[in-house]
Amino acid sequence: AGDRLDEETLTRLRTAAAGSDAKAQAAALIGRRAMSRSDLERKLREKGASAGDAAYAAEWLAAIGALDDGEYAAMLVRHCAGLGYGPARYREELRKHGIDRELWEDAMAQAPESTELAEQYLRDRFRGAVPDEKERKRAAAALTRRGFDWGTVKSAMRVYEEIPFGEEDGEAP
Repeated sequence: AGDRLDEETLTRLRTAAAGSDAKAQAAALIGRRAMSRSDLERKLREKGASAGDAAYAAEWLAAIGALDDGEYAAMLVRHCAGLGYGPARYREELRKHGIDRELWEDAMAQAPESTELAEQYLRDRFRGAVPDEKERKRAAAALTRRGFDWGTVKSAMRVYEEIPFGEEDGEAP
């Protein structure tokens, strides 16, 4: 208190304080909910941190084990699978959250078999009823929108009845 600071010292103190504030904000954000490194850095920048301070705070959290993109990717895939989505949806979510592609395969390997998920979706949708062709087409289209490839959709739909549409040319409805 009462000391006079030269401009260089004042700049260094302000820089150190900004880095400390970014670390505190980052810890608070991660404490509320899990997120990827990319999401954390974006949120910190939205809150006024510089790109350098945001990267420094994310690096600090990763170093102490509080931020792990591999773990977050696996959690995200499990969450999507639990909601009944397929592999294309997992990839979209991983991309959206800025997860490195090197981590995708390990995360996706932890998901349940996509055919099982598609069959569960159809069981829930049809509830034991035998669907007509129009309803089967709608269900097949819904499965493709949910991220399942056409081969998985065809396999899951065979449980209810052979698919008379699109099978000859291998195209989705």
